[in-house]
Amino acid sequence: MRTDPEGHGPVRFGPPLPDDGLPVLPELTAVLAAAAARPRAEPVGGGPPLLEAACAFTARRGLPADPDHVAAAPGAPSLLLALTAALGGDVLVPRPCAAWWAPYARLLGRPVFHVATPAECGGVPDPYALLETVRRVRAEGGDPRLLVLSVADDPTATVAPPEVLHETVEAAAGEGLHLVSDETWRDTVHAPQETVLLSPAEMLPDRVTVVTDLAGGLLPAGWPAAFARFPANGGDGLRARVLDILTALGASVAAPVAAAAAYALTEPEPVTARRTAAGHLHARVAAAAHSVVVGAGALCRPPRAGRHLYVDLGPLRPALTAQGVGDAQDLEDFLTARLGMPAPGGHRFGDDLGALRVRLSTGPLLGGSDEERAECLTSPAPLELPHVQRALITLESVFDDLRDDAQRWEPPR
Repeated sequence: MRTDPEGHGPVRFGPPLPDDGLPVLPELTAVLAAAAARPRAEPVGGGPPLLEAACAFTARRGLPADPDHVAAAPGAPSLLLALTAALGGDVLVPRPCAAWWAPYARLLGRPVFHVATPAECGGVPDPYALLETVRRVRAEGGDPRLLVLSVADDPTATVAPPEVLHETVEAAAGEGLHLVSDETWRDTVHAPQETVLLSPAEMLPDRVTVVTDLAGGLLPAGWPAAFARFPANGGDGLRARVLDILTALGASVAAPVAAAAAYALTEPEPVTARRTAAGHLHARVAAAAHSVVVGAGALCRPPRAGRHLYVDLGPLRPALTAQGVGDAQDLEDFLTARLGMPAPGGHRFGDDLGALRVRLSTGPLLGGSDEERAECLTSPAPLELPHVQRALITLESVFDDLRDDAQRWEPPR
């Protein structure tokens, strides 16, 4: 992979989680400010208020836990790093996957193997491809032990159907793999009344660790906090090893952020109301963006969760080739400049560099100021707001130009 221009290396440039683009909730700011004067540091792994709030949070989602089987850290990446180090062995991830999963394994010197996903969704490996990959790696002397997956997925914005997930979990269990389920986006499902979302921990309780980054739906991305729920049976030793590694890293949640996280995890009305409103807003904007890119001839699964969509511009390759775009890095540079917003290429998510895929976030489409973005939350018709319309028109203009150029470059029949 190329490492120029400066800042575009595979590790030095890591696209962040898609931001919601919204002003910080005042109630969260008040809790954080009130805790800012506390002199004591938060214990590594989290103090009792944070852990108890996390346990209640998971219990409300059908995953009961006690504080001895939960650990908090300053963001999900530090938890995944510690889990990877504690479990040992090689790591399996779907292709594509969240941009931050593979680099942490590679930093530890662990091989990472990407596994194809089924046609229905991203986030989880196809069960047959998983079995084939595990057996091939073992035949070549490898030691696959850890599978990382996400039911509500970044980057594809899909939600894995329960039957697909069940087959994958069964295949992983049969091969003795430990699963890490990244459930950061589970509370950002666009149509919760119409979507069945199950956690792998409900299917394989003794071999699944659930990781949740609060930046998904509860805290601003700049206030890093996450927690892991370890298996009730057999998770004690794993949690202890993870805490040892977090201690060595000095990876504790900042005390004011821990207070805000504990408050948010109790899901008081202001937090749940904001999460619901933000979810509805991003669902509408994502649907509009999806309509634009598909209308221009690109391929894209309908977004079902999160604040993003994953677009395959392969059908528009002739037009992009004429613009000097030959791979995902070129596409990233091209769309970032044309759209005026980050557009990380699919190679950031483990996809082939030669594939013309890109993740687009909906947050930048909400406006350029806190006032404009806040107005999106309260408007009964956010897509009709002038600043949102301008952003969508820009998106449409760029993709329609590519469609028109691609049609001109088509060979005559």
